[in-house]
Amino acid sequence: MATAFDRITEEQRALIEAAPLFFIASTHPDLEDGPDGQGPVNVSPKGGVPLHVLDDHRVAYLDYGGSGNETARHAAASGPATVMVMSMDEDAAIVRLYGHATTTPLNESPLRERVLAQAEPTTSIGLGHRQVVEVAVESTATSCGYGVPLLELKAQRTKSEHGRRYKE
Repeated sequence: MATAFDRITEEQRALIEAAPLFFIASTHPDLEDGPDGQGPVNVSPKGGVPLHVLDDHRVAYLDYGGSGNETARHAAASGPATVMVMSMDEDAAIVRLYGHATTTPLNESPLRERVLAQAEPTTSIGLGHRQVVEVAVESTATSCGYGVPLLELKAQRTKSEHGRRYKE
């Protein structure tokens, strides 16, 4: 069973800062299908960039091109967002951050220098920087993570290695 909190705890912060991968889920506040017919909820994996814990109620990351921009569309409509981080080692744990996202073009963001300071993995994967996504965290939950397999990070996928298998 999950344990709920009204802020990001120090234990959650440690897991977030160590994670090489996280996911952000967002939706339009009306939960209606988008104009492109892709459905009401978007879930995006984010690797190659860290999730920065700004304080007990805010996280941010450097977003890059290479996929759709549903998170920004949902953020502009004030839809909810959930960030999920999980450990992939022996210390099984999952952290979910619930709140609302905002997006700011990279060159206009007050977080620009902070997110670019750790952007080397992003540039090495060959995708351009797009924006800073910030999530105002209203609550968090920590759960066991027993369903997450033990995984090791081999490397970040580069643009030249990415599969377009399902793209037309």
